[in-house]
Amino acid sequence: MKKTLLVFIVCSLFFSELFSQYYPDQNWERKSAKELKLNQALLDSAVSVAENNENAVNKDLRIAIMEAFSREPDFEILGEVKERGGPAGVIIKDGYIVAEWGDINRVDMTFSVAKSYLSTVAGLALDENLISDINDKAYHYVWDGTFSGAHNKKITWDHLLTQSSDWSGQQFGLYDWADRPPREGGIDDWRARKLNEPGTFYKYNDVRVNVLAYSLLQVWRKPLPVVLKEKIMDPIGASTTWRWLGYDNSYVNVDGLKVQSVSGGGHFGGGIFINSLDHARFGLLFLRNGKWGNKQLISEDWVKSVQESSTANPDYGYLWWNNSQEKWEGVSKDVYYAAGFGGNYIIIDEKNDMVVVSRWIDNSKIDDVMRLLQEAVK
Repeated sequence: MKKTLLVFIVCSLFFSELFSQYYPDQNWERKSAKELKLNQALLDSAVSVAENNENAVNKDLRIAIMEAFSREPDFEILGEVKERGGPAGVIIKDGYIVAEWGDINRVDMTFSVAKSYLSTVAGLALDENLISDINDKAYHYVWDGTFSGAHNKKITWDHLLTQSSDWSGQQFGLYDWADRPPREGGIDDWRARKLNEPGTFYKYNDVRVNVLAYSLLQVWRKPLPVVLKEKIMDPIGASTTWRWLGYDNSYVNVDGLKVQSVSGGGHFGGGIFINSLDHARFGLLFLRNGKWGNKQLISEDWVKSVQESSTANPDYGYLWWNNSQEKWEGVSKDVYYAAGFGGNYIIIDEKNDMVVVSRWIDNSKIDDVMRLLQEAVK
């Protein structure tokens, strides 16, 4: 009898804790550091670091993009670009807003943070069995020549999501070898390079990420922004101000309709344009293992999968970064995050029930912010 009672009490406490988790409605509740048992001085220091160490990229992002990538052969901005704002961000603890800085409602480009949203669309495709297995060959699903040739036919969804596919070709006028080419050699050398076995070599490459986006469009048979909106952003209460864009020349025929294939970042323009609060809602969904209130929006298995180190790069999972190799010294190894050009971050700290969104921070300072925040919890 006593044993049964003890089990009942433990289960009651567990479910009480589970259902007591706070999820914001349209008005996101704020709590003080004291209410959330945080050290106020350390919290303030973390915010000060984020607010006062602005990234050096030009506020005119057309100039910033050209300065960063113009060495790439025939580089051209193909999609929408928007002048950026100043440093902004929000810290979520136990689901509540505990700190914020800058204009958290401003819609800004977020560059490669978009890759983690794209990863989510892939996870949804697996959840709905539109993709049977992450290790399936992509050419079985996309048979229009995108994955033609002996090399490209080996590429799986896993390879595309871990940026280890070494896909070779041209998409929307962009060649894979022209994206972030080596410092040595020239165009002839880059075009004639030896291809790496898919899954063995990591290379950050927006052309290949865009191939993934195009491939997922072929699987879903409808615009990926619509999938993201219906499956994720609307259920988590995101605003109506975010946009996910591709290029002027990335419109394709999908079942007789003209649809834009979106980009996985702002390297050539386009990508996701979004405010800090919507980022924070997306981060909270992952902090809560894919659940929002009483609804499982994306499987817990997928949320766990994106954090795992890939074979080709232990710092990288399914288009999410992780801290397993303690790249951020003194920060928990369990932290994982989305990161984009110009100092854009969504950071998930499950151990401390915390989400951190930081926009336009000096990249060398983000680990300082996280160390201060983790110390503040202690």
